Amino acid sequence: MNFHEVRFPASLSFGSVGGPERRTDIVTLANGFEERNTPWAHSRRRYDAGFGMRSLDDIETLISFFEARQGQMFGFRWKDWSDYKSGTATADVAYDDQVIAVGNGSQTEFQLVKTYSSGGFSYVRPIVKPVLGTVMIGLEQDSMREGVDFEVNLANGLITFSAPPPEDVEITAGFEFDVPVRFDTDKIQTSVASFQAGDVPNVPVVEVRV
Repeated sequence: MNFHEVRFPASLSFGSVGGPERRTDIVTLANGFEERNTPWAHSRRRYDAGFGMRSLDDIETLISFFEARQGQMFGFRWKDWSDYKSGTATADVAYDDQVIAVGNGSQTEFQLVKTYSSGGFSYVRPIVKPVLGTVMIGLEQDSMREGVDFEVNLANGLITFSAPPPEDVEITAGFEFDVPVRFDTDKIQTSVASFQAGDVPNVPVVEVRV
């Protein structure tokens, strides 16, 4: 697919504005009650990279990255500084951060996921762009070894074990991850004069399904 496995410069995404977006269809009935439904199983994230621009060198880097992606044509990796770890923002990644599955004695391939919980409800988000060298996997209380016990596909977030995990054994994971995105515009408009005056360019970025 049209995706480049390259990350938007993390120093430029730092300071950007954005987050998850949901789509909810709401119908108000004659009695005043509402019916709510959503066509989206997963949220979609949007960002504005313009707020991360701090110098004219940053603008030059942005334009180079934009041209290499051919505008909206090719997707890329994006570090969401507010949500890029399997655990809490201030904690180090650990192999038991997330329960991603339970073994059945035959399955060897599992998707990395992150679970968001609140008030007894939860949402399970597939993680499809783990970061190289950050993925840790555990079975029960034992840490597994990458390259020996398991392999990780950095392009889709699939974990493949060398041997099926035993039945009813929890499979845990810790990782850092990126968001697959593309530019949500085919033009970047900048002005040296306005940038020096404190105005930043509008650089919309939107999450893509991969």
